[in-house]
Amino acid sequence: MTLSIRPATPADLPLIAQFIRDLADYEKLAHEVRFDEAKLGEKLFGPRPYAEVVIGELGGTAQGFALFFHNFSTFEGRPGIYLEDLFVRPDARGSGLGKALLAHLARLCVERDCARLEWWVLDWNTPSIGFYQSLGAKLMDEWTVMRVDGAALTELAGSAHA
Repeated sequence: MTLSIRPATPADLPLIAQFIRDLADYEKLAHEVRFDEAKLGEKLFGPRPYAEVVIGELGGTAQGFALFFHNFSTFEGRPGIYLEDLFVRPDARGSGLGKALLAHLARLCVERDCARLEWWVLDWNTPSIGFYQSLGAKLMDEWTVMRVDGAALTELAGSAHA
């Protein structure tokens, strides 16, 4: 079966939205999905895109996606790529599509002179952790994720000096 990776287009927005929902279901986080599809489309395909998406296809049928954006390492003095979401439909797992999506992003890193490709993985997701480690990824156990959102974000923003 032919495997291909292609950049997403605005016509893929309903597919991207469904992949995000499917990923959230897999991660037991469906209750966290709050995006407005039109706004998502604007942020992905509008005048100032905040992220990029590639679609993975098997035999011409979309079976997975990766959503990513650039970050920057001050220590390296170079950009990196942060993989926000990677999802392959269950019936397509084991086909090589997940590896192909990651390899595509790795190639973009090399082409764009990025220092690294990085992402988060839920600590209970041992099948994915094992898969990522088989590709050379390493756990960054010494780091803890921090987040400010909702009312705390609004309150913090209000304390900024203009």
